[in-house]
Amino acid sequence: MYTAAIQKTPRHFLPNNFEVTDWPSLEPYFKNLSERNIDTTETMEQWLKDQSELEAVVSEDACWRQIKMTCDTENKALEEAFNFYCMQIQPNIDPYNDALNKKLINHPLAASLDNKKYFTYLRSIRKSIELFREENIPLQAELSVMKQQYGVISGKMTVIINGQAYTLQQATKFLESHYRNVREEAYRKIQDRRLQDKEALNDLYNQLIQKRHQEAINAGFTNFRDYRFKELGRFDYTKADCFAFHEAVKLHVLPLVNIIYQQKKDKLGVDSLRPWDIDAEPDGTNPLRPFKASEELINKSIECFTKLRPFFGDCLKKMQELKHLDLESRIGKAPGGYNCPLAESGAPFIFMNASGQMHDVTTMVHEGGHAVHSFLAHPLALTGFKEYPMEIAEVASMAMELFSMEHWDVFFNNKEELTRAKQHQLERVITIFPWIAIIDKFQHWVYENPQHTIEQRTSKWNEILSEFQDNVIDYSGLENYRSNAWQRQLHLFEVPFYYIEYGIAQLGAIGMWMQFKKDKQKALDNYCTALSLGGTQTLPELYTTAGLTFDFSPEQIKVLMEFVKDEMGKLG
Repeated sequence: MYTAAIQKTPRHFLPNNFEVTDWPSLEPYFKNLSERNIDTTETMEQWLKDQSELEAVVSEDACWRQIKMTCDTENKALEEAFNFYCMQIQPNIDPYNDALNKKLINHPLAASLDNKKYFTYLRSIRKSIELFREENIPLQAELSVMKQQYGVISGKMTVIINGQAYTLQQATKFLESHYRNVREEAYRKIQDRRLQDKEALNDLYNQLIQKRHQEAINAGFTNFRDYRFKELGRFDYTKADCFAFHEAVKLHVLPLVNIIYQQKKDKLGVDSLRPWDIDAEPDGTNPLRPFKASEELINKSIECFTKLRPFFGDCLKKMQELKHLDLESRIGKAPGGYNCPLAESGAPFIFMNASGQMHDVTTMVHEGGHAVHSFLAHPLALTGFKEYPMEIAEVASMAMELFSMEHWDVFFNNKEELTRAKQHQLERVITIFPWIAIIDKFQHWVYENPQHTIEQRTSKWNEILSEFQDNVIDYSGLENYRSNAWQRQLHLFEVPFYYIEYGIAQLGAIGMWMQFKKDKQKALDNYCTALSLGGTQTLPELYTTAGLTFDFSPEQIKVLMEFVKDEMGKLG
């Protein structure tokens, strides 16, 4: 039914050899759309297709500029190419986009469009019209450039261990050492290195907060949080739901986190569990090493995905063939991981920072789930139809983490190691929730109080951190590190308020896994069907198609946490 033999969307409106180089060469296509006469439903639909084609070409060009820059943050030419787009091209596009949106919404024939087919698309267009302000164009251009500085600053962070330089991602493997002094040394070096750029990151964040606040004020909102909820298209839940989620994590998740860390403490036989002990194993138990190099990681991931469903494996093979993968950590590379959809050519790009550890497998299958989503949504008729809500996008990735465990034997041929890997994954499913709640709650305060000082921000961060702190790990003497822990979360800098989605989607992913445990093929069918709809249905409708209920109430969280706890118990 589905194929990874993805085809580049054919061009009919722009020449096949057209490339985005500057605004004067691009403007005639926007002018054509804005001036074109639309007198029938057929001409309107053709107009929408031409606009979609133009959007895809521009979007893909912008994506490649960002991909290349994050792959090599030290290359000034790549940074300048990205900045040129942000400062010289996008600001000229924005007024045309607003005019085209109004042309569509105000046109008498808009009512003749299939209401079901275009409902979410038109809703999104109306939202964009409501938010557009001409005075925000230069602000948004500045923000696009500024937020990338987080990757530039972080990409230069290295530590020296045993006389060798490591990126911070690479250095985390020392946290798995049997020798506690080695783990502590690595932990402190990583934290000390982050502190070296504490002031630079505080200054960057201050500037981002002020510009975002002004953006919201210009658009008629009292704060950036409310503006951002609207911008993100959060039509189906409110800030009150987020606050209820925070409380539910404290009530139903933290007790499980305490159990996990107490078991870790007992297993290690230490009097006091310290942060550098979390990833360690007892003496005589080797750290999990699922692969040695990135080539092995991708080949094993392809095998794992193929066993799950051949189509999934084919998606990764296609990306490998196109060289749409940059997996290994290296100096000068931006931190983090992402899957970047490419609107015109179709096959996305996966970026990550692998260093041979267990969490790299999780990241790979997570981004692989996003990639499958990109493949499934690509055939949709309009670029706008492919812009799906992040809450379903993260179900795609997080459910794939859980589905793929069925075939993790490709990474671990030792049964005991396979069990440990699955245990590690399920522990992570639970222990990530408090951090999600912390990051989300922190952002609500930051943007409700945009004039705060650095001292007030640090105080509030510490307060929120203590709210969700387990009662097992001993953080004494590490207060300076803890006070700046928020700076390691790139979402705060680059994609504000995009974090609660991980919590909502983790619950959806657990629900998908419950289905999978009962009927694998039906669960995978539901998964593919829902993802193939892109953004053409509302979020609750997409969840329904996936066989889920859009529900992240405390009651639902309790049920799902008990299920994961039971599954962990089965592993022993």
